[in-house]
Amino acid sequence: MQTVVIAGVGLIGGSFALALRQAGFEGRIWGVSSPHTIREALRLGVIDEGLPLDQAVPQADLVYLAQPIGRILDTLHHLDPLVKPEALVTDAGSTKGQIVATAHRHLRRCAFLGGHPMAGKESRGVAAADGALFRDRTYVLTPAAQQDLESAQAREFWRWIERIGARPVVIGPDEHDRVVSLTSHLPQLASTALAAVVAEGIEFDEQLAISGPGLIDSTRLALSAYELWRDILATNADAIEQALGAYIARLEHLRENLRSRQLQEEFTAAATLAQRLRSS
Repeated sequence: MQTVVIAGVGLIGGSFALALRQAGFEGRIWGVSSPHTIREALRLGVIDEGLPLDQAVPQADLVYLAQPIGRILDTLHHLDPLVKPEALVTDAGSTKGQIVATAHRHLRRCAFLGGHPMAGKESRGVAAADGALFRDRTYVLTPAAQQDLESAQAREFWRWIERIGARPVVIGPDEHDRVVSLTSHLPQLASTALAAVVAEGIEFDEQLAISGPGLIDSTRLALSAYELWRDILATNADAIEQALGAYIARLEHLRENLRSRQLQEEFTAAATLAQRLRSS
């Protein structure tokens, strides 16, 4: 792998570029992004050069799509005439079903392997990029079929994931979307809803002082921008609806049993899961 093209040089794309450099990658890293982002990425030393997609992709050994999901889907429609047959295209989208299906429908000349690094920050943009972002984090790979992992390009990409300090995990795209609807998308919506309820019930800022660190911890995800989540919610709506339905039913159960000891079971089960999360 000599040339990497990163489409979308923001937090994830920029962090991947920095992580590659820190892991010893000595080839070229080119960015495809807005003029402002390219200038900032060059100033920070994140990429070597900024190019339009149609000039960068024909020379790429790895095309890394780190755009918002809607842009990833659009880019996949245009890549096939541009890519080298021996190239690998991958992505960092937070949902996988539509992306993997679109890639396998439109990419005929080269290999594709869906991906989702389980890493991030509340901050956005290339200025927040961090070469250590993926270290000790799960990096999900979502092949449509087992052979997607068996090409030389996919095996090399796997090695680079390990070299940047991440832990590769393989799962099917539909199962990925079901799992993250519970582990990622539901927490975001729960945090957003909690913050909205508190905001509606708090009239004065002085009243916010009557809170402990639990409220800050529980509303951390509420800092996330809707623009970032719009495509995630739209492309995983079915799984998220099921997760929300289960969560609403559990909240109804809590409301109905506020005066009973049945909630002890809920607290015990919840604490067990919280302990598992922290020990893993």
